[in-house]
Amino acid sequence: MKQFLFIFVVLIFIAGQFYPLQATAQKPSSTVQLRLLETTDVHVFLANYDYYQTKQDDKVGLVKTATLIKQARKEVKNSMLFDNGDEIQGNPLGDYIAKEKGLKPGEVHPVYRSFNLLQYDATTVGNHEFNYGLDFLKETLNDAKMPVVNANVYKAGTNQPYFKPYVMLNKSVVDNAGKKQTLKVGVIGFVPPQIMEWDKGNLEGKVETRSIVESAKKYAPIMKKEGADVIVALAHTGISGEPYQPGMENAGYYVTQIKDIDAVFTGHQHNTFPGPIYKDLPNTDLEKGTINGKPVVMAGAFGSHLGVIDLQLQKQRGKWKVVDSKASLRPIVDASGNSVVQTDELLMNSIKPEHEATIKYVNQPVGETTAPIFSYFALVQDDPSVQIVNNAQTDYLVEKLKDPSYSKYAGIPVLSAAAPFKAGGRGGPSYYTDIPAGTLAIKNIADLYLYPNTLQAKLVTGAQLKEWLEMSAGQFNQMNPASSGEQQLISPNFPSFNFDVIDGVQYQIDVTKPAKYDPNGNVINSGSSRIVNLSYQGKPVTADQKFIVATNNYRASSNTFPGVSQGEIVFKSPDENRQIVTNYIQAHKPLNPTADQNWSLAKFQGTAIPVFDSSPNAQKYLGQYPNIKYIGPSAGGFVKYSINLNQ
Repeated sequence: MKQFLFIFVVLIFIAGQFYPLQATAQKPSSTVQLRLLETTDVHVFLANYDYYQTKQDDKVGLVKTATLIKQARKEVKNSMLFDNGDEIQGNPLGDYIAKEKGLKPGEVHPVYRSFNLLQYDATTVGNHEFNYGLDFLKETLNDAKMPVVNANVYKAGTNQPYFKPYVMLNKSVVDNAGKKQTLKVGVIGFVPPQIMEWDKGNLEGKVETRSIVESAKKYAPIMKKEGADVIVALAHTGISGEPYQPGMENAGYYVTQIKDIDAVFTGHQHNTFPGPIYKDLPNTDLEKGTINGKPVVMAGAFGSHLGVIDLQLQKQRGKWKVVDSKASLRPIVDASGNSVVQTDELLMNSIKPEHEATIKYVNQPVGETTAPIFSYFALVQDDPSVQIVNNAQTDYLVEKLKDPSYSKYAGIPVLSAAAPFKAGGRGGPSYYTDIPAGTLAIKNIADLYLYPNTLQAKLVTGAQLKEWLEMSAGQFNQMNPASSGEQQLISPNFPSFNFDVIDGVQYQIDVTKPAKYDPNGNVINSGSSRIVNLSYQGKPVTADQKFIVATNNYRASSNTFPGVSQGEIVFKSPDENRQIVTNYIQAHKPLNPTADQNWSLAKFQGTAIPVFDSSPNAQKYLGQYPNIKYIGPSAGGFVKYSINLNQ
């Protein structure tokens, strides 16, 4: 027995000698908390200011987001800041810099002056960076103190990237034990390939684009081989659950499926992720802010939100690995729309010269109007704000086609297509045109026509014209006349800038029929025909009848918009649509803003009540529209209205 006890004690002693070695081998590895911050789709909304209404607006502005950035940085030991594109175009400040003042060599664009001041770690380009041309973009980016990356734009006809595809940043961090570490953070950027369609005039023959996902798959393994501990995607692309197609515009969901990418910043759609709009997206955890297990953020637009991704990294077998993450958003206003952050005065002072010059610029008078011009009901009936643009484009094109060089088009009817750019939707309940009667200034023209497009014209047949309108009619949900009660009339997935109203012909839209096309122009109901009673000067439009339609370069160059894509571009103007509208207003003093009612929603028999959301401010104009009634509050600050379509 004593011999047994002796052996047992010896075994315990031997085990004790080995235990410390085992404990050392299993010692917890180093852990680092890394916070990644995102702004996206700032669109030159640097100040908390509405240049269209020339008043303070605390719902927008990088000067507000900057306060959130500084707060978020203070909360952690390690952080990095990125912007996800659509930076230099989007409001009159951007136009003033690009079109009026200009940008001299060595002069820093106020957007990048702001980014330099806030010490961004890297940025990428969005589709609107190309609106003013490549020369202006190059001059803008020359003064960036941080890398600007993009991996899917190439010099035309080559395999040479136009921008730096990715960058490897050596980030000094402090781990949870207080020890300094170095992380190699790879940052890569992407833009929708559709820029070649949207900015064809600026880009054709100079650059070309490739698919976002395929580009990510190409470069991510290369970055990993170069030692990237973390790979961050600055993906200026939206999030969509639609089936994958190479070259798709909104590819964010599929970027998350790429093995080596650890965090995905998205944008372009002006939506918010994590957010309820994406609650039905497969493999999505809104609580943690992940898609397919990867943290994702989309931080709205105009500086409305700061995106935050918190990564936890552990060193395992000598390599850093993301072991946990959480993505979230921080808004600059509360749920009631009240400001919850202070203005960053240092940033505001840095942009003040251009800010004040822009206010002076937009207040220059160009004409006057005898009645208010507003877009609150532009999606449900013919609207004066769209009518003015169409009238201006028609007059301009008719005059230009009188030139003898266009004599072969003599006698072909001239039409015009325009869309309500500011019609609520993702822009929120204040995103409408509302110009009071009286003096019209440059700010009002910019309010009527947001983008620096140029006028172009397409020759189309009657059949192509009808398909153009069928695509636009996708704006509406299908109404069921036999089902009583309220039915939502407007599709939330259809952008209002694709709701082209074509003036010069007469037509109705039958919303009891299904849409022929989805928002991307794909046929979903081939036998459907929502456009009824399409006529020109009282006679039905025939399939082979010819028309010349004034539009903008964005629409005219489309390869995917039904009807438009089959037409032939017969006129390209060097003049911007906004200048054409300005000239029209100056020539028609005072302006009498009335719609000619060339289109309408077709009446139907039934008990359905079509309803739609618009601004609370629209109520002041209801006296002009006996067919539209106020119902009550809706979601997101909108209010609900009904329109009577019953026969």
